[in-house]
Amino acid sequence: MAPVRCLLPLLPALALALGPAAGELRRPLALGEAEELAEELWDAEGLPGDLPELEPECRRLLAAFAEGSATLTGCLGRRARPVRLCQDCHRHYRSLLAQYGSIARAVGNSSESHNCAKSILTSDRLQIVVTLSEFFNETWETANCANCLKNSSEGLSNSTVEFLDLFNKSLTCFEHNLQGQAIYLSPNNYTEVCKNCNETYKMLNDLYNNLQRMNRQGGESGHSAHLCIDVEDAMNITRKLWSRTFNCSVPCSDTVPVIAVSSFILFLPIVFYLSSFLHSKQKKRILILPKRIQSNASLVNIQEKYS
Repeated sequence: MAPVRCLLPLLPALALALGPAAGELRRPLALGEAEELAEELWDAEGLPGDLPELEPECRRLLAAFAEGSATLTGCLGRRARPVRLCQDCHRHYRSLLAQYGSIARAVGNSSESHNCAKSILTSDRLQIVVTLSEFFNETWETANCANCLKNSSEGLSNSTVEFLDLFNKSLTCFEHNLQGQAIYLSPNNYTEVCKNCNETYKMLNDLYNNLQRMNRQGGESGHSAHLCIDVEDAMNITRKLWSRTFNCSVPCSDTVPVIAVSSFILFLPIVFYLSSFLHSKQKKRILILPKRIQSNASLVNIQEKYS
């Protein structure tokens, strides 16, 4: 009798769908009517009720995380080339970390068994929120953005700000001298760029080398030996422009010591083979005795033998 009792509330709806004669369909159900019929069937006595839904607070936290994920994804995509991830997206990343932390700590109003962390993070095998969070964390760590930010990650470090300022000055210098040179010189001659931007480029290159050295010295703390991807990409772009596009080179101030050391190294094989040759020839001269000395030596040996 239980199934019959469960279908009693459905009789009015079924009567509308069926024609006057039994089994004769009067008209097809519209989409809205089918949905209402399914809802009535699902809510009937003896059948399961609605699927468990998130509590209002959990829905709010999930919506905030979804919006933060979309914002951070858009920032990462737009700052992919040239790379500006750390300097432009660190606020979005920090906000997403706070939103994920709120979900992990939040507890629903009903009971501890229906808290937001369990409902959102671990209620299914796919675990979308956890997967997204791990992806963003891995991307951020691979980019080494922590090496460009302050300890609290609230902004760029002073050394990074100084480097980016010199980088922008170098690009401005390149652009300015290219515009003034294009009228008078051929496109393949960039002497004005090399001459006028040499000092700025040298300062940028020296600062980058110092940052690399300081970062390697502090590598024992667990951070990667690489600088953040923003600084590395900016320096790679500048070096390619300077060496490949403009064919410039940085003059070396220690030219004389470098030439002296190089010459010494080049002449080492010659000195080695010459000394070996003279030493071997001198040794041969010592071993070859005159005939008179040889005969006297043999006579002395014979006398000693019979005596």
